[in-house]
Amino acid sequence: MRGQSLRNLGVGAVLIPATAGIALAEDAAPVSLEMFTVNNVWMMVAAFLVFIMHLGFATLESGLTRAKNTTNILFKNTAIVSIGLITYTVIGFNLMYPGDEFAGDFFGFAGFWIDAGADATAVDGVKFAYGGGGYTYWTDFLFQAMFAATAATIISGAVAERVKLGPFLIFVTFYVAICYPIVGMWQWGGGWLAEKGFHDFAGSTIVHSVGGWGALVCTWILGPRHGKYVEGKSRGILGHNMPLAAIGVFLLWLGWFGFNGGSVKSADAVGTSLVLVTTNLAAAAGVLGAMTTSWIFQKKPDFTMVLNGALAGLVGITAGADVTMPTSAVIIGALAGVLVVFSVLFFDQVLKIDDPVGAISVHLVCGIWGTLAAGIFGTGKQVMPQVIGIVAVGVFCVTFAAVFFFLIKLVVGVRVSEEEEIRGLDISEHDQEAYAGFQIFRTQ
Repeated sequence: MRGQSLRNLGVGAVLIPATAGIALAEDAAPVSLEMFTVNNVWMMVAAFLVFIMHLGFATLESGLTRAKNTTNILFKNTAIVSIGLITYTVIGFNLMYPGDEFAGDFFGFAGFWIDAGADATAVDGVKFAYGGGGYTYWTDFLFQAMFAATAATIISGAVAERVKLGPFLIFVTFYVAICYPIVGMWQWGGGWLAEKGFHDFAGSTIVHSVGGWGALVCTWILGPRHGKYVEGKSRGILGHNMPLAAIGVFLLWLGWFGFNGGSVKSADAVGTSLVLVTTNLAAAAGVLGAMTTSWIFQKKPDFTMVLNGALAGLVGITAGADVTMPTSAVIIGALAGVLVVFSVLFFDQVLKIDDPVGAISVHLVCGIWGTLAAGIFGTGKQVMPQVIGIVAVGVFCVTFAAVFFFLIKLVVGVRVSEEEEIRGLDISEHDQEAYAGFQIFRTQ
């Protein structure tokens, strides 16, 4: 089942039987007018919380990079959310949810531009044909659209401080307009992964690892920042503002209540409260897991690792927040916190892949872990469909990102000059400073 009643079961759906049912479309579950209103209000509030996450990404990435690149970071994050919203309107929504006739397939497309059609309003004031009768077309689009730019924002942090602005924005436009919706269609749109039993409640793979794979490919093609590796050894390049980074993480933590909680697709008290509890516990456990691991293996507790530990726990629980119990959520989050520390060190010191904010480790590595964990700990779920989904999404995203980013590199180049990088992208790309009137140290 898909189409108008099923196309929005992605990002998990729980429809509420009402005690005072009213007439609905033929395939819709009964829901009271009051519950219909509450569902829509909750989903719209959740959409607002997801929107706040983009501010969280902007402040986190700014804080973990150098002051001379702050305007560039903020510019990219502002542009990306706008690109995501417009491309999702033009093509993304109907690519992710192509309709019933494409059920179980690899590809489908319902046409350009959003159009609610007959489902834009209630029929006779009481029949709700869209989303199984639980919410409106416009509410669903609003919520889904807020997800769309997240994958590209993940890439932004990984390539920070040395990527050309124009070519990067060209790449993310294609990535968020085509790659992300196709992967989403495979699962949330009722495609072949959904048929195989793959479970990704709110996007450990479909959102976070999609961004993580893109970040890995782009960072590898782009190369490390100037001065990052000296004589084969990693040299620390410190972020300029830890309070700003901390604000970013807490904004993201707050936004995740909407990211996961809204993915219930209703205001069902039981389903939503469970998701919020598992989400919150996983984040807290991620902090403690990263803190303990960093303290033991790095000899000092690294605050940036702790911040990424919170995000690791959140990414880790996102796939199975609806099918795991609180104890399992703590385990998933704690292991994600441990994993993110070793992953950051591995990519930096062993693979020599320069990721200034740890985006690859948080979103790709912990996204993979969270997807597997949904099969291991999730009620009634299996591991093999999760493995199939992880591999399929990885192959597709790596291929898509490598082809497009490499072509852009060949045609116009993707990296600023060494002189521009040393001077800082705020001046070289924007001729603006984030902290006007302060002397910015430009020799790194």
